[in-house]
Amino acid sequence: MTETNTATVKIGIIGAGGRMGRMLIEAVASNPNTKLTAAIERSGSSLIGVDAGELVALPANGVRLSDDLASELAKIDVLIDFSLPDSTEQNVKLCAKHHVAMVIGTTGLSEAQEQALNEASEQIPVVYAGNYSTGVNVSLKLIEMAAKAFGDSADIEVIEAHHKHKVDAPSGTAFMMANAAATARGQDLKQVAVYGREGHTGARQQGTIGIHAIRGGEIIGDHSVMFIADGEMVEIKHHARERMTFAAGAVRAAEWVVAQSVGRYDMQDVLGLK
Repeated sequence: MTETNTATVKIGIIGAGGRMGRMLIEAVASNPNTKLTAAIERSGSSLIGVDAGELVALPANGVRLSDDLASELAKIDVLIDFSLPDSTEQNVKLCAKHHVAMVIGTTGLSEAQEQALNEASEQIPVVYAGNYSTGVNVSLKLIEMAAKAFGDSADIEVIEAHHKHKVDAPSGTAFMMANAAATARGQDLKQVAVYGREGHTGARQQGTIGIHAIRGGEIIGDHSVMFIADGEMVEIKHHARERMTFAAGAVRAAEWVVAQSVGRYDMQDVLGLK
């Protein structure tokens, strides 16, 4: 595996005017090895033309929000995209065409959009993860270990909670956790996942993995994976206390990915956990 690039990494941000975009601007500014060189916002936004630094109460940095990604790609080494699936699909194709690396945190991709991402990763290095926090990715390793140890002797339930504004469910992180458990047991998650329960469901089938979503208030992101055996239970939990954790992780991934060869990676690769 190639070491992280030590030169200053030039970063572009999609959705720079949104909540996550503003945190990414701050995270880039806080990292001594990265520099913001492009900030993209949706067409028609009142923020077009605003200085990105001043947008987040930092000194002006000369980077003004633009609504034209294509014209900004020559300025950047890597694009960070935490937008919506349809937008990400188009951005992936554009970055592949112009050979610009990507860090993607968009969740809820369709199978066709996943395929577009896979095709792009044959031309550029891409980090794609449902969660960029160090804690979540450490949790994934613990889940893998527990699933291998318990095998089918424990029932597995994944429970996630997010704010009321989140538009997809279950969360990308919940899928990552459930998939880590299924893969460790040699299963295909699509074949064993059970999403919530209602009515007369019958007895729980051995080997299934329950996945449940809670939405309310301003919960940033809570995840719990329960391994329930007959005589004991192990619960692996992660609680996100501030969104900057995700932004800082994404910037860390951006710094890492520019030194990689073409291919699709995740945060486990970035952290050296594989």
